[in-house]
Amino acid sequence: MDFAAAMPFQLVKRMRGLAGGIVSTLIAWPAWAQNAPDAPPAIPPVPPSEPLPSIAANLPVDLSPWGMFQSADMVVKAVMIGLAAASVVTWTVWLAKTVELAAARRRVRRALETLEGADSLSVAALRLGGEAATVPALVRAAVGEVRHSAELPGEGIKERVVSRLERLEAAAGRAMTRGTGLLATIGATAPFIGLFGTVWGIMNSFIGISKAQTTNLAVVAPGIAEALLATALGLVAAIPAVVIYNVFARSIAGYRLQLGDASSAILRLLSRELDGGGLALRKAAE
Repeated sequence: MDFAAAMPFQLVKRMRGLAGGIVSTLIAWPAWAQNAPDAPPAIPPVPPSEPLPSIAANLPVDLSPWGMFQSADMVVKAVMIGLAAASVVTWTVWLAKTVELAAARRRVRRALETLEGADSLSVAALRLGGEAATVPALVRAAVGEVRHSAELPGEGIKERVVSRLERLEAAAGRAMTRGTGLLATIGATAPFIGLFGTVWGIMNSFIGISKAQTTNLAVVAPGIAEALLATALGLVAAIPAVVIYNVFARSIAGYRLQLGDASSAILRLLSRELDGGGLALRKAAE
């Protein structure tokens, strides 16, 4: 057979084979589709998320110290009131003790000038007169001891006068320190009282979180703010009390030194008169 004549025959044969394959595939398609694995389920569309509530809308309207005090728990309120009262007491003691101490030191300074300008204890006693102050009281005590010990030798009189002046100085120092112990107590306890208010406020905040079942800042912030306010009030009451107490301690120490100088001046005048015979002093004592 000629090759050119056989070409159409082979082409027809191949096309018949291709057509048979397509027909076989179409016949077997329903069975294959039935046995095919199930397709994964379609993912449902995500619904649009609701807008989150505004934190600022849930916060208290008034976040000032007074507003936080009004919205605080009763225990925290009691702590704040106590600390405010302690602060008022601190400044009241400061004002009263400053005036008292300044006046006392001024009187002692004037009395020291009188003692330094006097030639004898009897002259100093006449110049100071009956002033209701510490140094004039020391002078009167020395003169009174001379009167009670008029028949004793000079050294015995000096010992008794020294003992009496020391006791009067100690009493004057104790009187001047009256009220400063309250400052020390406030300075030592106010921070711990404020810390108690802080712990109580934080505890209330955690209780609010548990009840609301949320960690939203709007639930936590008010209690934390109240707790910090209690701590701040504790520091406001404690720091000035400690500072004022230290200032008064130094001032009272200086006041006691002035009293010691006055006692030394009185003893010098007494010794001068006793060593000179003490007749003028004994007559003044009588």
